[in-house]
Amino acid sequence: MTATDSLPLHALAEDNLAAASPDLPRAMVRTFTDALMSAEADAMCNAEYGQVSEERVNHRDGYRPREWNTRAGTVELAIPKLRQGSYFPAWLLERRRRAEQALISVVAAAYLLGVSTRRVEKLAQSLGVTQLSKSQVSAMAKHLDEQVAAFRNRPLGAGPYAFVWVDALTQKVREEGRIVNVHALVAVGVNADGHREILGLDVATAEDGAGWPAFLRSLTARGLGGVQLVVSDAHTGPVAAIGAVLPGASWQRCRTH
Repeated sequence: MTATDSLPLHALAEDNLAAASPDLPRAMVRTFTDALMSAEADAMCNAEYGQVSEERVNHRDGYRPREWNTRAGTVELAIPKLRQGSYFPAWLLERRRRAEQALISVVAAAYLLGVSTRRVEKLAQSLGVTQLSKSQVSAMAKHLDEQVAAFRNRPLGAGPYAFVWVDALTQKVREEGRIVNVHALVAVGVNADGHREILGLDVATAEDGAGWPAFLRSLTARGLGGVQLVVSDAHTGPVAAIGAVLPGASWQRCRTH
C-alpha cells in the first residue's frame, strides 16, 4: 500500500480532532493563541512578562476576555492589556479564518508528529508573528507535547465503539542521518454518541510485523470495547491482529482499497 492510497491521515486528524474530541484541540488552540499574544505584548513592552529590564517601555495591566468561535469549539481568549496604549492581535482580527486554519492544522501536526520548536516558529511566521523568543517557543512546544501525550494515552471511556477503522500511512523520517520509511498506524472509531473519534496512533517499522497486535492491545488496555466491526485493508498484518486481539469482531475490507 502506498501513501497516496492510504487514508489522508493529516486531514483525517484535523477533521476528527475538531469534530469528535473538542477538548484537546480547543485547549491546544488556546495555548497557541495565548502564547502568541503574550509574545506580541512582550514585544510592545520591550521585555518579557515579569522581567526586570531597563529597556522596558510598558507594563502589562491584566487581561480582557474574548470568545473566539472555531471548528474546535468556542475558545476563551485572554487578551493582554497594557498600562499605556492598547493591544489587539491584528492576525486574529484581519486573518481570522487563516489563523483558525493554521492553529487547527498545527494541532493535527502535533498529534501526528509531535511538536518541535521549528514547527512552532513556522506557525507563528505564517500568522505574521516574528517576536517569539527561544524560551517562549520552547515553553509552547513542551506544553503542547504534554497535551498530546495526555490525549494519546487517555482512557477510552466514550465506548462502546461498535465500528472501528484502522489503516497505515507510509511516512519518511530521518533516523541517524538516514531517510527511512515508517508506518503510522491509526484507529478511528464511532463512540456511543455516534461521533467519530481518533482512538490512537502509533508508529511501526513494518505494516505486517508486530506493530499491529501491539497497537490494538494498547487500545484495549485503554478501554476499547464493544467492537462489532473493524474495517481495514487486506494486508495480513492488520487482519491477523484484528482476529487475535478482537476475536468477537467481524472484519470487512475497506472499499477504498
